[in-house]
Amino acid sequence: MTILELQKALKSKGFDPGPVDGIAGPKTRFAVRAFQAKNGLEVDGIAGPKTIAKLTGKSGGGAAATTSAAAAGDIPADLPWLNEAKRLIGTTEVRGPGNNPDILAMGQAGGIRVSDDETPWCGLFVSHCIASTLPDEAMPANPLGARQWLKFGRDVSPQFGSTLVFWRESRESFKGHVGFYWAEDDLHFHVLGGNQSDSVSVTRVAKSRLLGARWPQTVAPRNMRRLVTGATISISENEQ
Repeated sequence: MTILELQKALKSKGFDPGPVDGIAGPKTRFAVRAFQAKNGLEVDGIAGPKTIAKLTGKSGGGAAATTSAAAAGDIPADLPWLNEAKRLIGTTEVRGPGNNPDILAMGQAGGIRVSDDETPWCGLFVSHCIASTLPDEAMPANPLGARQWLKFGRDVSPQFGSTLVFWRESRESFKGHVGFYWAEDDLHFHVLGGNQSDSVSVTRVAKSRLLGARWPQTVAPRNMRRLVTGATISISENEQ
């Protein structure tokens, strides 16, 4: 079930998700919580398999259905941070003087203040996507530091929607890069992240650079992989 399908289902049951626009905003999350509370489910605001089964009257909100959605390029409703990341694709730094206000605003949900869009903002982007859609999730102490995301959530195998942390320049360096697993081929992860060629985009990063994959504590891992072949996306070697 996608966010758009979730919103339509909530509305049909009398729970107001706000605009039916496919964006997992606060009103959609509140509507999920209200539905869960009324139906004796765990009230976490996440449309997981049990919530979807109750909402639709069908089973099949589990891994098999979600894997199919991932293969088709859709994003399941219980990965709202990845939906938000996808929505922001194309957000780009302002060249020369001036700043993109959308990038500066990414810090609001996590209480992070940045003064300009020249600040390395891959961690800022990840923080925004998670903090704005999973308000109960604990953030790393310094989310602007890419390698700090190795302390986020729980350790998992790389999978659709997981937070991937990479070394940059060298494994021993303090520098790093962080983004979300979008897909993978034989040698590369396809990473949906910020500050990739100064924008939110999908780029390929060598699997040999991976330091770890993390998953939110407040959401059950889905263990989905998205395999692609014949990739035409360029390979990134130094994200900044």
